[in-house]
Amino acid sequence: MNMLTSFGFGLNIALIGANGGIGRAMVTQLSQSENVARLFALSRQPPAEVGSRVTFPPIDITHEASVGLAAQNLEGQSLDLILVTTGLLHAEGLAPEKTVRQLNSDSFEKLMAVNTLGPMLVAKHFLPLLNRQRKTAFAAISARVGSISDNRAGGWYSYRASKAALNMMLKCLSIETRMRYPQLIVAGLHPGTVETSLSEPFRRNVPPEKLFSAEQAAGYLLQVLDGLTVEDSGRVFSWDGREVPA
Repeated sequence: MNMLTSFGFGLNIALIGANGGIGRAMVTQLSQSENVARLFALSRQPPAEVGSRVTFPPIDITHEASVGLAAQNLEGQSLDLILVTTGLLHAEGLAPEKTVRQLNSDSFEKLMAVNTLGPMLVAKHFLPLLNRQRKTAFAAISARVGSISDNRAGGWYSYRASKAALNMMLKCLSIETRMRYPQLIVAGLHPGTVETSLSEPFRRNVPPEKLFSAEQAAGYLLQVLDGLTVEDSGRVFSWDGREVPA
């Protein structure tokens, strides 16, 4: 089985967020792909061992020193893809706001640190490791609720803002890197509603056909990424390949 064939063979991939639902599923699928040479599966805690081609450097995207050290540990590698699958929606004492009265600075800052700044710190420290000789990609998990023009329900202030800010930063990154990395695709990926701990409290009314397993979502997103070209750089795409409006 081969995946991401438009990127070629002998791929070196760094996947940040390897212990999350989608991240774990991607690690499993990519580790089974014959055209993947090395997979660096980074997370705070290492996932289960899945093969000799996979290594598990530690990383905490909320601390820049940790991100920098992780990149330093990969120095000398030539990466073809950098995938960031981290994300935060709720935690103990933190839940999406239904009204502006529930907005508080601690929750807002935490979501921005994980969903927005974290992926961009990865970009800052990992992009110098990219292969400049062929098609490459930097992709991060975004969300449709980060779309300003598509917001018809309101609420979820902090989460929406963190994903909208991520989308803007990805757009900026695509412009900045256009000359230095002419074959680089920068993209946000919306996985839909996935059966992970992130969506668990909020999927009661989701139709079965619109609720994906982590394995399904991972496969869909990798397929979408495989079909992108440099002309798509700076945009956000849904699991079905459709562009998410800004």
